[in-house]
Amino acid sequence: MTTAHTQVVQKQFGEQASAYLSSAVHAQGTEFALLQAELAGQGEARLLDLGCGAGHVSFHVAPLVKEVVAYDLSQQMLDVVAAAAVDRGLGNIRTVQGAAERLPFADGEFDFVFSRYSAHHWSDLGLALREVRRVLKPGGVAAFVDVLSPGSPLLDTYLQSVEVLRDTSHVRDYDAGQWLRQVSDAGLHVRSTSRQRLRLEYSSWVARMRTPEALCIAIRQLQQAMGQEVRDYFEIEADGSFSTDVLVLWAER
Repeated sequence: MTTAHTQVVQKQFGEQASAYLSSAVHAQGTEFALLQAELAGQGEARLLDLGCGAGHVSFHVAPLVKEVVAYDLSQQMLDVVAAAAVDRGLGNIRTVQGAAERLPFADGEFDFVFSRYSAHHWSDLGLALREVRRVLKPGGVAAFVDVLSPGSPLLDTYLQSVEVLRDTSHVRDYDAGQWLRQVSDAGLHVRSTSRQRLRLEYSSWVARMRTPEALCIAIRQLQQAMGQEVRDYFEIEADGSFSTDVLVLWAER
């Protein structure tokens, strides 16, 4: 990750750390039950929450494992996680600051690596995935949850456009083929994939990132200017709210 991009990510998310803790989109999701089910009987496991944000994955899984390392580029986010963990009585969560592409952990240190809504901010997905493989124990399990590009050039161009207008730290939402190729190239075995649909309420979506008014206007104008195929696929509503695809990918070392 370049120094410039690191600074953009830290600025974007540091200023909004508390908003992500209270965000319903980030605090809720059917994938939490899937992550918890994977940890049944794993009370001695060590788990890395990669790109933890406000810590929602950490909070859901901490009661099921021995230790959770909440890892993020933003120290302000980690401060929010640490304080919330104390409030919730979760003493087995510790925080570590750093980039996904350079994990400061030993080879084979973790039984599990979970990452939710973080990968689209990584400057080098392939390098980060190789780091995930390195820190996983043989037979260890990784789970990735992230916004999924539809793959179609038209739909992909629209999605990437509104994402970067809303959040300048956005790098890319990958399609399913790109995910499968990158995970396999990193030396991980894809166990399964599934898709979910996520509805995003427009006003809170832009408010979380404090998107400047001029860019909010640009998003709305782009939404209204796109053809019916785009408006139908993303279920764009009159107020700007829309739906997008989410990938849940399970892999093993």
